Amino acid sequence: MAYFAVVNESGPAWNPSRSRRDQAGWAEHAAYIDGRASEGFFVLVGPLSPTKSLLIVEAESEAVVRARLAEDPWRRSRTLRLVSVEPWEVLVGKERLASSPG
Repeated sequence: MAYFAVVNESGPAWNPSRSRRDQAGWAEHAAYIDGRASEGFFVLVGPLSPTKSLLIVEAESEAVVRARLAEDPWRRSRTLRLVSVEPWEVLVGKERLASSPG
């Protein structure tokens, strides 16, 4: 398994007059994130700005990452847009990641 750093940003369906949690489909998106986190796919997830987010994922390959991210309801509705998927080498803190539940 490898780690990947993923950056998403708001897509064409994003409503800039609403907060992140007030966007259409928030409950479905949150359930998707929580479900993948409980499986261990998402290691760390959080916003970088009001319209951009960083996800650290653990997967076999970039192709698996892209396929799993395509399942997100916000990706299907174009509320989010995938910016990048990059392999991420952990140099400090591997022990903490290995010992975290999930």
